[in-house]
Amino acid sequence: MGHETEARPTRAHVLHPDIPSRETGSERRRRDPQRALEEAVALAAALPDLVVVGAEVVRLNRPHPGTLFGSGKLEELGRKFKEEKIDLVLVDGPVTPVQQRNLEKRWGVKLLDRTGLILEIFSERARTREGVLQVEMAALSYQRTRLVRAWTHLERQRGGLGFVGGPGETQIEADRRAIDEALVRLRRQLEKVKKTRALHRAARAKVPYPVIALVGYTNAGKSTLFNRLTGAEVTAKDMLFATLDPTMRGIELPGGVKPILSDTVGFISDLPTELVAAFRATLEEVLSADLVVHVRDISHPETEEQAADVRAILEDLGVDPAVPVLEVWNKIDRLPPEERAAAEARAARDAHVFAVSALTGEGLEALKAAMASALEGERREAHLHLDFSQGRERAWLHEEGVVVAERQDEDGFDIKVRWTPRQAAEFARLGTEGSGPAHPPA
Repeated sequence: MGHETEARPTRAHVLHPDIPSRETGSERRRRDPQRALEEAVALAAALPDLVVVGAEVVRLNRPHPGTLFGSGKLEELGRKFKEEKIDLVLVDGPVTPVQQRNLEKRWGVKLLDRTGLILEIFSERARTREGVLQVEMAALSYQRTRLVRAWTHLERQRGGLGFVGGPGETQIEADRRAIDEALVRLRRQLEKVKKTRALHRAARAKVPYPVIALVGYTNAGKSTLFNRLTGAEVTAKDMLFATLDPTMRGIELPGGVKPILSDTVGFISDLPTELVAAFRATLEEVLSADLVVHVRDISHPETEEQAADVRAILEDLGVDPAVPVLEVWNKIDRLPPEERAAAEARAARDAHVFAVSALTGEGLEALKAAMASALEGERREAHLHLDFSQGRERAWLHEEGVVVAERQDEDGFDIKVRWTPRQAAEFARLGTEGSGPAHPPA
């Protein structure tokens, strides 16, 4: 069947519904609709075999419950899609199952909302076993709310989740019980993968190397910076979500400090809730990091808004406030001379901010020195005394790989540890939950 017709790119049209916020009492930030549309087009461009032939902002006073858009706009858009021979309409925002069904029927095209589009991109990008499982779980959770089958009217064959695909893909049964069973199975598999990752992390902790996590808005230049610092060849494209799975490499910083650098998935505003939950484990490396490096595209018109989104997601993830954060203002080479000089002057006034270009290497020596300095004072030695009843706490210390020396006496264990402030705080919390506090010797 796939040989009968020549595969052609999917012709897509992107719509950004601009709906005024009803949250008048709150300080909810409303994004510039034109910039939001540009980001949605960039998201669409991250999918292979898809060409965006049109894009527009659609102003709505209030969304129509059945069709999202009013009747006049429906007619106008329907005519346009017919003229442009559109296969796929991408709506940059949430679309209810009822709205999706009605719009597809009315326009005779396939429709994806923002969640569906990001899921499709993630399915293309996932490379590790964990990443693939995370995507499958997120896709099933999303489809469970819709109970719609994968569509197959495009005559071509490809991978992915089946939202944008053609024949040859698995048809996910539109049945809650089947989806729930699949989710249970995936959760079990994911737990096994996570346990393996935890063992690898524990093995690293025994060395022990500190971990630096690179975080930032998608397309901020994290992977380019990662490659510069490590000499690795991680995919670094001018494309949203170019990196999905965390990649880790050892690096050497001034003074002989040897941390592990972790490149993580890029954050994005209004990340669908299904994905925040499903990808929490993918960002585990951030939660166990000794230093967070927040990479910003300082040349982007909405760099401040993007930075606020990243900080909000880090807070939601539960990153310990005690973990030091360095801010990297990347892509200074893209700024006009006056703006660049102003950015460099502002960065110079803040010991935690660095103006750099990962592409040209400018400013990286100062950044590396700051990373080394932030980590050098991180691991401190401490002496603890544990009672025999505190087996849980003792096991935790050994799992974390922080025990330097241990001696048993008639009262329990004298233990010498070398740990970070984050690990010390975690241990203190463990004591309040468990069998009692550890006693430091007088």
